[in-house]
Amino acid sequence: MPETSNGADPRLISIADYDYPLPAERIALHPLAQRDACKLLVRRPDSSITDEIFTSLPALLPSDALLVYNNTRVINARIRFRKPSGALIEIFCLEPTLPADYERSFAADSACSWSCLIGNSKRWKEGPLTMSVTLPDGAEATLKAARTGRTGADGSPEVAFSWTGGVSFSEIIAAAGEIPIPPYLNRASEGSDATDYQTVYSHIEGSVAAPTAGLHFTDEVLAAIDARGITRGEVTLHVGAGTFRPVKADSIGDHEMHSEFITVRRDFIATLRDFVRDGRPVVAVGTTSVRTIESLYHIGCAVAAGTWQGELPQWAAYSPATPVLGVVEALDAVIARLDAAGDDTLNAYTRIIIAPGYEYRIVRGIITNFHQPRSTLLLLVSAFIGPEWRSVYDHALDGGYRFLSYGDACLFLR
Repeated sequence: MPETSNGADPRLISIADYDYPLPAERIALHPLAQRDACKLLVRRPDSSITDEIFTSLPALLPSDALLVYNNTRVINARIRFRKPSGALIEIFCLEPTLPADYERSFAADSACSWSCLIGNSKRWKEGPLTMSVTLPDGAEATLKAARTGRTGADGSPEVAFSWTGGVSFSEIIAAAGEIPIPPYLNRASEGSDATDYQTVYSHIEGSVAAPTAGLHFTDEVLAAIDARGITRGEVTLHVGAGTFRPVKADSIGDHEMHSEFITVRRDFIATLRDFVRDGRPVVAVGTTSVRTIESLYHIGCAVAAGTWQGELPQWAAYSPATPVLGVVEALDAVIARLDAAGDDTLNAYTRIIIAPGYEYRIVRGIITNFHQPRSTLLLLVSAFIGPEWRSVYDHALDGGYRFLSYGDACLFLR
């Protein structure tokens, strides 16, 4: 039976306890013109709350911290085909299946397959869909999509893409698709979203949603962080559409977490180990960075136990079958496995759920946005600051903060 550190069963958590009223007018439909001018709510270890501006962040971070952010880049995952009959079929790319490796799939120059969500699928019963694509240099290419009859690991239907022009799939979807902004914005994608919905440090393609806490950073803020001597580190977690999946079950035990692909370099893991060993704080930018960093610890435990199979299960952090190691020992186990295989990068999947009662092993600070009611992201925040999440959110609602992906930010420190 999964248990938290206080012996409680996290599966019994009621999602109704993590609801709050969010008026539609408090959901930011667009970012501020100057992204680092947003509000920053700071909740300190003594539970005090202050209102700042995001440009103040460098001075608020511990000078000996390791700041970790997710370098994933959002792809133009939404592709709209129109059949000769006029029916519009929307294909939402989720994850590559053939080749299954993101880098190889984006580099493919004629064909690849992805698991996808298909809108208006009843109107697409057979035969390929075709569209003409104008490339940046003015050349024309033809993109085709065909259902294979198979499904991806997440159960979504697989779609085989093929195209002409001798260009990469990355170039094809950049020209043919559009940025998939969050469904709760209730508006169509706009040209400005192509820039607004990317972090300034994004460079590894693969996400279908932005790691939105990072949207507030600018080159100037990063330069100020560097000037303070704060170390920066990158991880990659490709954010899937599951991040928007609402918790429909009454209790968390009946909610299935989505799987997300993470890539972490060996040298970063070694740096992370050294910071933990020396007692220096690790601050994560966004919930995706939190999940990646904390997953590394539990992956190390599984490696040490000889049970690592490439994906971290949803309840691994609460399983009595998983050995409890020191953080340095767990990270050393991951490094040793990479060294034995001659690899410089860990590629893995994680389904970990971080809910109240979870024991944070590595992360000591979180920079994040204000999340949807009844969401697993709100559970993650509550696991970090406890029941005070409600007073924090009440403060933000009373103080005119903007919510969700294009909204304002908060900094939680332990």
